Amino acid sequence: MIIRTDFPYATTREDVRIPLSDGVELYARIWRPVTDEPVPALLEYLPYRLTDWTAPRDRQRHPWYAGHGYASVRVDVRGHGCSGGRPGDEYDARELADGVEVVGWLAAQPWCSGAVGMFGISWGGFNSLQIAALAPEALKAVVTVCSTDDRYDNDVHYMGGSVLAVDMHAWAATMLAFASRPPDPQYAGEGWREQWLDRLEGVEPLVHTWLSHQTRDDYWRHGSVCEDYAAVGAAVLAVGGWHDPYRDTVLRLVEHLPPGRVRGLIGPWSHQYPDRGLPPGPAIGFLQETLRWWDHWLKGEDNGVLDEPLLRCWISDSHPPATVYEELPGRWVGERAWPSASVIPVPYALQGPPVDVASPQHTGLDAGRFFPFGNDADLPPDQREEDAKSACFEFPVGGDEPVEILGRPSATLRLRMDVPYGQVVARLCDVAPDGSSTLVTRGALNLSARHGRDRAVPWPVGAYEDVTFELNGIGHSFAPGHRIRLSVSSAYWPWIWPRAGSEAGWTLDPHGSAVTLPVRARSAADGQIAFGAPEQSAPLGVVYPATLDEPRPERLVVRDVARGTWRLEVDPRYGGTRVYPDGLEFSEDAVAVYEIQEADALSATTRSEWRIRLHRPDRGWDARVETRSEISCDEGGFLTRDEVVCREGGEVLFHRTWERRLPRTAG
Repeated sequence: MIIRTDFPYATTREDVRIPLSDGVELYARIWRPVTDEPVPALLEYLPYRLTDWTAPRDRQRHPWYAGHGYASVRVDVRGHGCSGGRPGDEYDARELADGVEVVGWLAAQPWCSGAVGMFGISWGGFNSLQIAALAPEALKAVVTVCSTDDRYDNDVHYMGGSVLAVDMHAWAATMLAFASRPPDPQYAGEGWREQWLDRLEGVEPLVHTWLSHQTRDDYWRHGSVCEDYAAVGAAVLAVGGWHDPYRDTVLRLVEHLPPGRVRGLIGPWSHQYPDRGLPPGPAIGFLQETLRWWDHWLKGEDNGVLDEPLLRCWISDSHPPATVYEELPGRWVGERAWPSASVIPVPYALQGPPVDVASPQHTGLDAGRFFPFGNDADLPPDQREEDAKSACFEFPVGGDEPVEILGRPSATLRLRMDVPYGQVVARLCDVAPDGSSTLVTRGALNLSARHGRDRAVPWPVGAYEDVTFELNGIGHSFAPGHRIRLSVSSAYWPWIWPRAGSEAGWTLDPHGSAVTLPVRARSAADGQIAFGAPEQSAPLGVVYPATLDEPRPERLVVRDVARGTWRLEVDPRYGGTRVYPDGLEFSEDAVAVYEIQEADALSATTRSEWRIRLHRPDRGWDARVETRSEISCDEGGFLTRDEVVCREGGEVLFHRTWERRLPRTAG
């Protein structure tokens, strides 16, 4: 990592409030170059609190952009941080309309040239893309990192039409805790307490809404730019990582947006900016890459950025299974078009007699984290235990040449079920000569969604049907002497929430079944793509003090042999305890628990607990937030329970509980 201080421009920083048309003001932090000339503005627009939670990350990149001649602006979404108003749903119409107003406000400032770009990772990448689809005139370009164009089938709520237990629960619980945090009086002023209480009155667990829309309806179509790619008015640099759940969006964007206005980049990374150096690497000079994008689209520089391949991807070589890799072996390749003529779909037919598959309900405990962040236990361990609970089909890699794939594999399976509902999960693994099994990619299908994600069609009991579904995109090279393994299971907890009766599983007839791999022909030009070393501006100087608390395992699996129960305990490790240069002492502790009995789909439960403290000793300010969220499911539907307790100085200022029963109509 290169820490830059020798920028072309000196910079300034100020905090301002941006007025909206309904009277609400959004809190913003603006880094600007010292110059008399107007410059383009770059906007990052998030609910994650610019004065504390994202402040270390913001400091890495916003001053860097300012030092290179841009006004770099970080804004808190309505109802979060020190912004006014009440929190809303993810990417709701109000949030996007506010964003359009912010773009217009920035363009109208005397220090702005009138050209605006948006960037962000995850939430900020989502709304950058969604606001680009609203086409405000001043918004010329976006850089969207680890984001989605499809809110239903490529987000944290549903996968293949099935409820994502792991993140439907965990993310709803996280956002309940985040939305309940108070404004910081050091920045919000004397009215912070009244603002906090008003905000808390508007807090609603998001899981209520998400579980009320179990098929792809108008709720999910809102904000899904895949509904109309032509609406995206800005140029798009789409970035993802093979260990991020949103990487397929990059493949779809480079396929559907005009090639003169889009470029794609997929590395080996997790859910992180590619310059941060978090596993798996290698990291790249990402800020320099984005600067070229901004210079071309916002300053009109002819710098050759569109001469790059349409899609630049990392292809990983075969590697042993591990839950963390500092760097993966492999190389960069480029494709001038997508779909690419160098990638050919090759079917591998399944062989053997029909097989009954009734996977134990705890199949999936070795799935790894849905959102890897670069922690030590994020990635899937050796898949041999999962493979043993699945039907497996193998294809040897013979000869001296590897089998290289790039894109989305697909599975076509001939199935018979004796119950109306069930799920199928397919995993593609790289099996080494020593027998170790490394997960390459996976996909899932709720069998009631086999005719479309917008409807739920029960299975005709006792009948065979052919189903086809895609696995997540990947770039991987299977080494000679290895075996390509397709593992197919009827359960995948806690990623997929099981359905009553699904314990019965299904019968798979290999005749007529196949896995189709996107096999890529190697090119002499491979390996010629290179990136600069990562650069960032000087760090914020946050201190992470040691505590006396015994560290909790990141992922702990507990088996109760007598009860036949399996429990997964997860510590998300978002940040822990830290002290900021402005005197704020911030601590957070969270744990998520997923439990299931190996033979009972209706035993599945989730629980999440959060404890957050914001403390300013010099002001005598001490605010605490505690939340608890639970989900269970019976034959009729889901039962959710949530609780929020907020204190100031030991006094309870707010306490509310929710309990909702939501019918299971699909999912």
